[in-house]
Parts: sequence; structure tokens; C-alpha cells
Amino acid sequence: MKRRNFISNSAYSVAGVSLLGMYACKENKLSQKSIQNQNTLFSPTDPGIKLSLAQWSLHKMILNNELDAMDFAQKAKELGFDSLEYVSQLYIPEIRKRGNTDQAIMDIMEELKGKSDSLSMQNQIMMVDLHDDKELLASEDETYRSASVEKHKVWVEATAALGCHSMRVSLFGSLDQHLWLESSIKSLKELCQYASKKNINVIVENHGYLSSNGALMVQVMEGVQMANCGTLPDFSNFCLRREANELWSTPCIEEYDKYQGVRELMPYAKGVSAKSFNFDENGRETTIDYLKMMRIVRDANYNGYIGIEYEGEKLSEEEGILATKALLKEITKEITS
Repeated sequence: MKRRNFISNSAYSVAGVSLLGMYACKENKLSQKSIQNQNTLFSPTDPGIKLSLAQWSLHKMILNNELDAMDFAQKAKELGFDSLEYVSQLYIPEIRKRGNTDQAIMDIMEELKGKSDSLSMQNQIMMVDLHDDKELLASEDETYRSASVEKHKVWVEATAALGCHSMRVSLFGSLDQHLWLESSIKSLKELCQYASKKNINVIVENHGYLSSNGALMVQVMEGVQMANCGTLPDFSNFCLRREANELWSTPCIEEYDKYQGVRELMPYAKGVSAKSFNFDENGRETTIDYLKMMRIVRDANYNGYIGIEYEGEKLSEEEGILATKALLKEITKEITS
């Protein structure tokens, strides 16, 4: 999932500005809500797969005013989904229109919950991206780090109001591994303590730079050691460094092995993001070996939802979503046959 439009890339320059559980090894292998009964997602007797739609799959339509973000549930229903994964930044214009307050956020969540309930849709995850280039959860500056934690708290409330099981966050901040680990663990502990009062998980996506280093992310999870802390493994998003240290817009010059990364993140997964870009004439994704990736998911005994997140250019967003959906169903049959 890319966040080009709301985070200043200049904040991640080399000039020195910060770049962008007791249960971790045991209980964290089972989500409080999203993982309930193991060994059933790929059972030969029940080869069904639980799919949700990540709102970022429709971000072009939303940003181009072809689709109102408030109508996400309706569009997902039309595309054959019954579960939703929301993206906070796609509601920034609506929040600003309503006064840019915490109450505006909560009012929007109430309306979204009403819309999803009326369509019998399940709300799974709120993906939170706060558009500040200094106040980051993994900042080595304590003032900025603490401020970021505080700004995330209203989104814990929003996630609960929407009826989701998890709030997804990004661990952007220091480029120094030791400082990044220290700040990430501290921020997650504080957020998870707050979120536990609302029965909300706080989950981290591999989202670029140090957060895309699977081995480091394992250290974070084991450092936090809280049952409501986990990961959201994304099939892509494993770029460790881009040209000019930009966040999104330049070519990737150092990448973590995506299959190793997902394998490392899966024991802590409370959601899975099936990223897709382009497809060949047989309907197979051209940049990711989906069969290999889904076998990794299966081998982790994951039984939660698989979120579809299409980011390709050749197909329209709706076509790409449906192509990804068809591929996942085909792959599931292959694995269980």
C-alpha cells in the first residue's frame, strides 16, 4: 500500500530528519479475533477462502472523485465482498470538510458503520496513516514519538466504533536500527495498552525501510510481547531503500526477500494483504508467485481473512480486484486438491 499523497517525502532525506507478546512467540500466533480455528482455511473438506477488500484498491477512483469514500461498502458489495478494510487517509477530505476534529472522525465512523451494517458487511481493519512527516511512531525524537502515539489514539477509538478487530499502523522513523527498534517497541506497547481497553489489536504492515526487514519486525513483536500486537504481512512492500531515500516515488535499490519476509511475519499475523499488480494471459500475477506465497500462509495455520489490495496499472481498479479474487480462489483449489 503506497501513501504518496499525504506524507512529505522531503522528511525522509539523508540530511538527518527521521525517516520514514508475555505472548509474542505463543499466544501471538493466534489472533484474538481474526484467527479462531486453525487448519480450516485450506481444509480439503472446506476449500473456501475468506476474502476482504482493502479500500486502497479503489484509491484512484476515490482520489479522482469517481467514487465517494463514504460509499466504500456499497462498491465492495457490488464486487462480491462481505468484508472491508478501510484506509484512514482516504477520509481526510471528508474530515476536513466537517471541521477537522476528533468528533468529525467519530461521526464519519458512525455513518460508515451504519452503511456497512445495512449491507450486512463485516468491518475488519482500519489502516491508519497520519500525514505528518515528523511525528512518527519510530522517531528517535521522544517528543515527536510521543505525539504520534497520542494522535493514533483517536483512531483506536474510531477503529472500535467501526467494529473492526485491528488498527494497522506504520513504523516509520529512525534509520538507525537500534533506535528504530527501541522507539517502535515503546510506541507499540503504549498503543496496545490503550487499545486493549477497546478490545482492538494494533498491527504493523511491512511498509518500507526498516519496517520491511522481517527479522527486525520479529524483534519488535517479541519486544512488545502483548496479545493484541501483531503484523499485517503484505505480499509486496519489501523495499528497504529507494534512490535519494525517497519513500515511494523513486526506484527501489535494496529489497528484502518477500517470501522470507512474509514467512517471518506470519506467526504474528492478524490479517494478510494480498498485493497484486499485473497478470499474464493465464490470470497469474506477474511479480509475485501466489502459489508459493499462499503456501506460506497455509503453513502458518492462518485462518483469518485475506485482504485484496490491487495496485496495478494495466487493468482498471475494478478489473484488477476481480482478477486478484479469481486468482486467490484458483490458488486455494490447487493447494487443497
